[in-house]
Amino acid sequence: MTKKKPFLNAKNSLIIIFLTIFLILTIFMPKIFLRNNIYYLSKDINKLHAQHISLKEENKFLEQQLEKMKYKNQIMDSLILQNLDN
Repeated sequence: MTKKKPFLNAKNSLIIIFLTIFLILTIFMPKIFLRNNIYYLSKDINKLHAQHISLKEENKFLEQQLEKMKYKNQIMDSLILQNLDN
């Protein structure tokens, strides 16, 4: 009679464990990578959105200042023209 080798000896067990770990990593690494990328992209988007809002408010403020300066300039021009006419 010949003896059969057991299927789960130490060498085969290590191979099965490493293959299982490799399989798990190949399945979950893309998912982890994508989640990290989505997280960092959303942080960047939120930062840019906050900057956009801030710049819009600054633009409104600058437009108001420009309108005040234009109005002041028109008044000064009219006063100068009146003085020249007199």
